[in-house]
Amino acid sequence: MASMRDIKRRKAGVQSTQQITKAMKLVSTVKLQRAKVRALQSKTYFSCMYDTVVSLLAKAGNLDVPYTQKQECTRKAIIVLTSNRGLAGGYNSNVVKLITQGGFAKEDVDIYAIGRKGRETLERRGYTIKADFSELADEFEYADAIKVCNQILKAYDEKEVGEIYLAYTNFKNTVSQTPMLLKLLPVLPEEHEIESDGLLMNFEPQDEEALKMIIPKYMTSLLHGALIESLASENGARMQAMDNATNNAQEMIDSLTLLYNRARQGSITQELTEIIAGAEAIS
Repeated sequence: MASMRDIKRRKAGVQSTQQITKAMKLVSTVKLQRAKVRALQSKTYFSCMYDTVVSLLAKAGNLDVPYTQKQECTRKAIIVLTSNRGLAGGYNSNVVKLITQGGFAKEDVDIYAIGRKGRETLERRGYTIKADFSELADEFEYADAIKVCNQILKAYDEKEVGEIYLAYTNFKNTVSQTPMLLKLLPVLPEEHEIESDGLLMNFEPQDEEALKMIIPKYMTSLLHGALIESLASENGARMQAMDNATNNAQEMIDSLTLLYNRARQGSITQELTEIIAGAEAIS
């Protein structure tokens, strides 16, 4: 059995860790309240934008534009949204798994990383990090999303990549966050279940000119919405992780307290036995 001093030292270490996890939980809770309101407000627009543009392109007929046709280039661009810090349970690893277990050949993938944790993990596994925007994982504006999307769309227009994906975490509620992999381009009608009303979409001005205005806004809106949802999901995941860590620390403290009391009781019993034995020897 460990000595009383060792048990006391270990208990003090666990109590110190518990204070840290409790403080981190409180910080995440405050951040979550702000991020959750923003995420819930943007969710409707995010979903509506995606459904509207997908439906529009799927009903547009056989347009001779790269946004609705399969490309010859097999290289894929994936925007990966993770956090800059750990201690958030499976938040970061679940997003990374969307790529590592998503059937993508790593030699055909360009990673546009937003978040240091995802970038570091994918870099260690041999993926090409085309660009790093990790500073946007903590604080971002709509203009930042425009900058990222313009760079990726340029690569798509120049046929450096043939597909664009977005890997992020969908915020459902405080205790539920779901990693999502969304294909942004090209929008192929056969990949989407669109209810047909027999009507075709006509563009004014010409289709290519109209899509050059629509697609950047579509991409930017989805990325900005995903950033908002990911930030709320990160704080929700970290709050849960720190809550679990705090509870586990309390269980360890209770167990160590019981162990310490048993060791102390054993020490007192041994001392009493020695005193009684000594008294009997004298008499």
